[in-house]
Amino acid sequence: MRCKGNKFYRHNLIFHEKKCYFCTNPLLLCRFKQNEMPLKIAILASGSGSNAENIIRYFAENKMFDFPLILSNKPDAYVHQRAALLGIPSVTFSREEFLNGVTIPDILKKHHIDCIVLAGFLLKIPQVLIDLYPNKIINIHPALLPKFGGKGMYGHHVHKAVADAGETESGITIHYVNGNYDEGNIIFQATCPVLPTDTPDMIAEKVHALEHEHFPKIISEIWNNNKSQVVSGKQ
Repeated sequence: MRCKGNKFYRHNLIFHEKKCYFCTNPLLLCRFKQNEMPLKIAILASGSGSNAENIIRYFAENKMFDFPLILSNKPDAYVHQRAALLGIPSVTFSREEFLNGVTIPDILKKHHIDCIVLAGFLLKIPQVLIDLYPNKIINIHPALLPKFGGKGMYGHHVHKAVADAGETESGITIHYVNGNYDEGNIIFQATCPVLPTDTPDMIAEKVHALEHEHFPKIISEIWNNNKSQVVSGKQ
């Protein structure tokens, strides 16, 4: 079909619902919107995967985000079972495969991954991944960085350290990932009170609630607002 304009221009080709249209009328052209491809996000997790499942369910009806892959360094991590229930492929890799600078980038490229979310992932991210995904890898830490961060500070270890230090509050930190543990630029923090009678498990419960409440929302905010820059590599 061609419009009734005076001229025909091949660059005004439009695809709409599997039909092809040619048009030279700018008023008509503006009615057709390009179909945006969803942002493809890989999730890396080492444990239960409750944050991974929460994130994926949060975006279930959002066509602007796609989670085509979950990766884990532990074959027995419960995140694999969550992935199966969600109908998402999951991949297990060894420490050597993670650090060799070839295996993981190849997997991510095969699935056309744009960004990476670390949801309870315990290994340090190699520089090759940081270079491939600059400011496109984010992590959530179960404490208020810069306190209680660094190598070995994860899960119960963090909450016990918070309790032992007599802190009056704890919380979460969502941050970009760089070459050092828990030192990337902070994106967002949320706090919860810590009572003198709180055990590490009680603190963990409060922190998990903050993770589930805020992590998906922050992912949406930072990458929905900057989607075009992320896909083009300009973020």
